[in-house]
Amino acid sequence: MGHRTPLYALHQDAGAKLVDFAGWDMPLNYGSQIEEHHAVRRNAGVFDVSHMTIIEISGRESQAFLDKVLANDISRLKESGKALYSAMLDSQGHVMDDLIVYLVPTGYLMVVNCATREKDLNWLQQHSEGMDCVLVERDDLAILAIQGPDAIDRVTEVVEADCQLVIGSLKVFQGAWCEDWFIARTGYTGEEGLEIMLPGDAAKELWQRLLSVDVKPVGLGARDTLRLEAGMNLYGNDMDETVSPYESNMATTVVVEGRDFIGLEALRETKGNRKLVGLVMNEKGVLRAHYPVFCDDREVGEITSGAHSPTLGRSIALARVDTVCGNFGVEIRGKRFPVELVRPPFVRNGKQVYRAWKKNKQE
Repeated sequence: MGHRTPLYALHQDAGAKLVDFAGWDMPLNYGSQIEEHHAVRRNAGVFDVSHMTIIEISGRESQAFLDKVLANDISRLKESGKALYSAMLDSQGHVMDDLIVYLVPTGYLMVVNCATREKDLNWLQQHSEGMDCVLVERDDLAILAIQGPDAIDRVTEVVEADCQLVIGSLKVFQGAWCEDWFIARTGYTGEEGLEIMLPGDAAKELWQRLLSVDVKPVGLGARDTLRLEAGMNLYGNDMDETVSPYESNMATTVVVEGRDFIGLEALRETKGNRKLVGLVMNEKGVLRAHYPVFCDDREVGEITSGAHSPTLGRSIALARVDTVCGNFGVEIRGKRFPVELVRPPFVRNGKQVYRAWKKNKQE
């Protein structure tokens, strides 16, 4: 038996297919992964993401600490509640994890991946030693993500007036406390929506209220196809401790000028010669992780994440390759299939947005 979120029994009641995910018993789907995917693109769906790790950071040197361990510039957060997406690097400039940090009145809230929880906590504690900085894991909080074009309206419909006011005040990529709830306009689907950190009992009640207004429960299966369509990386697939953020389509999250963060010197020495690109296959078949990618007759990389896109009706993938010039193909069970090289994201707000990869001057 793995770890269980406070909503475990509710997932059972909803008929979820439960699977092990990084040591947690989590819902893969509630019957139809494709229907759940479409519910988020067309209406609204709710995900239990309480397996994620929340860390509260406080103390006089909190900003200096985060400036040391993050590749992005924490000083960019000047308004309470604003969020920052960043990689956390090792000394070789490789990605230890990707995460979100929010500026809050008491310091910062950081949300990291559950699969890297122990590694991240040990790393952060190690590098906060000797600093006026306190790290507290908020394992008392659950997280619900409500995503889709109708998501904000549905949440507003079922929460109290004070939370309605907070929701109405939020900008994209910003959050705020409402009593003991932290409500943020963030997500992992490429849709409008909210992520809400709240006590476990409150999360169970909110889940049931959302289902009563036709918000559909959504499992990890659809969460993966939604984030892939949105061109969002999955740690352990599209990035890990063997690659740099420059090789992971994260160059815009790296700020080097006037800074001295862990991994900076390694990044200055090399940016790497590989790129994370998008692939679209118009023929029948499904692109999968680790399938080899070819440019003309040379193998140039492999797929890191791939799936059938329910929104586009064709197969899409992210792939790490060492060139972006030539005619591309993917080998599936010994047969080569042509693919189009594109710039992710593939889908935003339910619509196709990908475009052909064209070489930039900096490339």
